[in-house]
Amino acid sequence: MEEFVSAGYGTGREALLAATVHVVARKGLRGLTYRAVAEIAGVNNSLVAHHFGNRDALIEAALEWSVSRSIGLSGLENLPSDKEDFCRTLMALIRENPDLQTFQYEMILEARRRPELAGAVRRLYESYISALSVGLSRLGIKGGPGAAQAAFAALDGLVLQLIAGVEEGGVERAIRYLWGVLVGSDEAGSLSSLEV
Repeated sequence: MEEFVSAGYGTGREALLAATVHVVARKGLRGLTYRAVAEIAGVNNSLVAHHFGNRDALIEAALEWSVSRSIGLSGLENLPSDKEDFCRTLMALIRENPDLQTFQYEMILEARRRPELAGAVRRLYESYISALSVGLSRLGIKGGPGAAQAAFAALDGLVLQLIAGVEEGGVERAIRYLWGVLVGSDEAGSLSSLEV
């Protein structure tokens, strides 16, 4: 069995969702079976069917769970007011939870082949952009939904690069630069240095 840390998910529905994310991140959708999920979660595979009914319901629930968890861990709604904290928070999310992002990218690509997943993927992006918009507004960064969508597109691309193995230092520099663009100066260290 592959190494999997349940991180306190227990043995119920949340453990099954975490295991689903792990299986798809490691093996792709072709490797997603009730047996594989149950093995990773350490439960009987009949429990997967009991909680979700069918594979598509499991996939959609896992996608929603992964987005909610990722947004919570990233702190997008409560962005740090300092570029180093901003960079550190985002890099920690990616380093500590690569399966969350890998799973989401798998689902985004799969939605091109399976239109029934398009709504879930659209909600994925709407959720991230909405959370980032709240975070930017709380910091006094103006620009509305367009700024949030542009910023998220940049972050989304940087996360993908990091997962693909691009050198971490370059990604960190790009995150710091993005912070500077958002607050009005690529040299900005904190919001206290901004003239309002």
